[in-house]
Amino acid sequence: MSQPTLKEALNSLSIKNKNAGTWIGSSSLFSDSIISSFSPVNGSIIGTVTTTTDSQYEDAIISAHNSFLEWRNTPAPKRGDVVRVFGNKLRDKKEALGLLVSYEMGKSYQEGLGEVQEMIDICDFAVGLSRQLTGLTIKSERPDHFMMEQYHPIGIIGIISAFNFPVAVWAWNAALAWVCGNACVWKGSEKTPLCAIACQNIWNDVASEMNLPKGLSIIISGGRELGIKMSEDKRIPVMSATGSTKMGKDVGAKVASRLGRSILELGGNNAMIITNSADLKMTITAAVFGAVGTAGQRCTSTRRLIIHDSIYNQVCDDYADVTPKTERIKAIKKDPYLNALQVKFAYALTCHKSQGGQWNAVFVDQGYLNEDMIDQEYVRWLYTAITRATKELYLVNFHQRFFGS
Repeated sequence: MSQPTLKEALNSLSIKNKNAGTWIGSSSLFSDSIISSFSPVNGSIIGTVTTTTDSQYEDAIISAHNSFLEWRNTPAPKRGDVVRVFGNKLRDKKEALGLLVSYEMGKSYQEGLGEVQEMIDICDFAVGLSRQLTGLTIKSERPDHFMMEQYHPIGIIGIISAFNFPVAVWAWNAALAWVCGNACVWKGSEKTPLCAIACQNIWNDVASEMNLPKGLSIIISGGRELGIKMSEDKRIPVMSATGSTKMGKDVGAKVASRLGRSILELGGNNAMIITNSADLKMTITAAVFGAVGTAGQRCTSTRRLIIHDSIYNQVCDDYADVTPKTERIKAIKKDPYLNALQVKFAYALTCHKSQGGQWNAVFVDQGYLNEDMIDQEYVRWLYTAITRATKELYLVNFHQRFFGS
C-alpha cells in the first residue's frame, strides 16, 4: 500500500485533537491535565492526551485484576487466537501506525513500518507459544509418584515504555502476557502518547469482536510520578520497564522492595572495535547505521568507536564523509522550542566539551550544527552527535545515556 497522509493515518487510528489518556478497554476517561504531543518533523502539535488521575488509576488496577481472574481460566490456545486476530489487525493498520510512529517519535517512515512489523512478528510468535506452555514431569524417589511442573498466570503486568520504540516494546510484553493469561497496564512515554492511544484503539476492535474482558489492556498516561506509583503497587507482581539506566535502577529498587519481579531493558554504552585489518568500507557503513539509525535512539545504538591508532584519522574522515548531511539548520531564536530531551542533548554536549572532548559536527535529520551553534536557543530537534573523545572522559566510561524515559 502507498504511504498515507498524516490526516488519513490519524483518522484510521481514531486519533483526535483531544484524546483521553486513560483507557480501561474501550472506556475512555478524561481529566483536566493534558500532555501535548509535538512532532519532531516540524515542531507542530499533533494532538493532546489527558493524564491519569489517582482515582482513574485505582479504577484501572481494579479492572485489570478482575479481568485477569476471568482471563486466566481461558484455555491458552484460545488466548493465542485472540492475539492472532490482534496481529491481523496490526497488518491492516501497518501503514497508518507506522506513519504515526515516524511522525510522533521522529524515526523514518520505513523504520516506523519496521517497528509495526515487530509487533506483528511477536504476535505470530505468541500464537505458537500458546500451544507450548509446557512443564516438566519428574520422577520421584517415592513409589508410584511423580512431580509435575506447571506454569500459572501471575496477574497484572505493568509496562513502562520509552519514546524510541513507542509501540513495539509494549507489544513484546503484551502479546506474551496475554497468551500466558495475564492482564496489562501500560504507561507509554509522555513524549509519544498518541502511539499508545492508537494501539489501544486497535486492541479495542479485537476486544469488541471477541467479547473479551475490558481490563485486559489498559492505558494510563503521565510522567515519572505515575511510573513510581506503578513500581510501588503490590497489586502489580511484574513490572517491565524500558528507558534510561537511572530510571531502571529506580524501578528495580522499588519493585524489589516489595518482592515483585522486574524486567528491565535499559541504556547501554555500546562500542564498535575497529582493528587495522578491518574492511573499512563495510565497517563505516555498519558504524554509521548503528549510530544514526533510529536517530541514534536505540538501546543498542553504537555509542563509541574504538579505533586502532594507525587508521584513526582515516576512519574519522570516512565516517564524516558518508554521514548524511544536507543544509545547515537555521537558528530559531525568534521561536525557540526546547523539550526535555533536547535539554539533555545540549547538556551532554556541554559535559563532553568541558571534559576535553571535540566534535566536528552534530548531525540531525535535516542538516548539522557546528560547534559554534551548540546553544540551547539554537537547538530544536537534535538526536545524534559525532564527537572525538578520549578514554578518560566520564561520558565514555560511565554507563549513562541521555535517553528519553
